[in-house]
Amino acid sequence: MEAFETSVDRLGISSKRCARRLLSIGDNRLELLTLEMQEGMIQGGQVVLLALGTAVLGLLGAMTLTTAVVVQFWAVSPVGVLLVLGGLYILGAFLAQQRLRRLLRDFQGLSASLEQLRKDRACLEKVLE
Repeated sequence: MEAFETSVDRLGISSKRCARRLLSIGDNRLELLTLEMQEGMIQGGQVVLLALGTAVLGLLGAMTLTTAVVVQFWAVSPVGVLLVLGGLYILGAFLAQQRLRRLLRDFQGLSASLEQLRKDRACLEKVLE
């Protein structure tokens, strides 16, 4: 009878140890996820601000350059200069859109957390086999 009680006690101690380890692993993974989300938010804010600054300054530069080119070539062909500039702007917009699509397609958020969870799963599967 004592052997049975000793086995039960050992099983209880092992279960507690296993539960503590699982909680510790879960806590570590949650901290990693939280850290990655905070970094993502900071980086996202920086990207938005830089994109807005780039857009505003680019627009001002393009407007100034357009005015200078139109004034310079107005006597030669007013419609021609406007068509050429419009075509260049459309081409630039198309190239920017293609780049944006590529960036969005290749975006991988929380990659470190997902990779760590995959490693944990593989390790757990080895232990349970």
